[in-house]
Amino acid sequence: MNTFGRIFRIHIYGESHGNELGVIIDGCPSGLEIDEKDFFSDIERRKSGAKGTTPRIEEDLPKIKSGVFNGKTTGAPIIIGFENKNTKSEDYRELLSFPRPGHADFTAKMKFGGFNDHRGGGHFSGRLTLGLIAAGVIAKKIINPIMVKATLIEAGGLEDIEKAIEEAMKKNDSIGGIVDCRSENLSVGLGEPFFDSFESLISHIVFAIPAIKGIEFGSGFLAAKMTGSQHNDTFVDVKGKTNTNYSGGINGGITNGNEVYFRVAVKPTSSIAAPQQTMNFETGEVQKLEIKGRHDTCIALRVPVVLEAATAIVLADLIMLEQKIPRIVNKP
Repeated sequence: MNTFGRIFRIHIYGESHGNELGVIIDGCPSGLEIDEKDFFSDIERRKSGAKGTTPRIEEDLPKIKSGVFNGKTTGAPIIIGFENKNTKSEDYRELLSFPRPGHADFTAKMKFGGFNDHRGGGHFSGRLTLGLIAAGVIAKKIINPIMVKATLIEAGGLEDIEKAIEEAMKKNDSIGGIVDCRSENLSVGLGEPFFDSFESLISHIVFAIPAIKGIEFGSGFLAAKMTGSQHNDTFVDVKGKTNTNYSGGINGGITNGNEVYFRVAVKPTSSIAAPQQTMNFETGEVQKLEIKGRHDTCIALRVPVVLEAATAIVLADLIMLEQKIPRIVNKP
């Protein structure tokens, strides 16, 4: 479905080339100061225009339609919408019968019987991450002073990101990347055992971001090569600080007070300028596909701010959930 969260709940709506897309936020506390200018910084970080990103540039001006009165949240659902103005839907006409390899064109058509809006990827487009960005801006206000920062640390297998992008552009191809996300000033105790563990909730929302193919927390897959004596984070003070942080700030699905960090793998953009041989479902033959439209060489460039938003949304929900659950603390 298109809903995430238990108390701080978000609902994503819209399509890439529809009239509008955005987010409905339910459960936001009243009295939070909100202005449309608050969204500009994170929206700008997600925008295209830089080398390696799509030439499609939208205004992306947030329209707060409900839930904010006199500059403060009312406690009612908040609706934030973004208009689509710079569209070229004709570029996607033949994808109804000639779906892009690696994209959701085929699966969306089969699942929804061809009634889905295929233009620009429709509801499966990375453009819908604008809704996550908007919800993330509000979530960041709720979780303050917790700080969340994500950074692209590798693209196309290289730490020299600019070089990797230039090489991909010369080949009319695309590349993926690795994004690192870190959260500081977290308290101990966020997350629930098993199905709502901190890692489970982060992974749930992270895999809703288009193009994400993998995630690892702390030492991640490297842990499989370590011994327990190497991997164990030993305590160095009574507040829970540890000398190492291979656990990524999480034990038993619950934050332990240390920095939380994880990394995600972003796949190469499916739409590439180089011709590809693939199935034409209308003719039943393998033919050459030359994709039109405007696409990113490296979509990973625009993922960090989306990852921050997704993380902040989970943190806001868990913090509000923690406040709703009475707990007896047996101090040592």
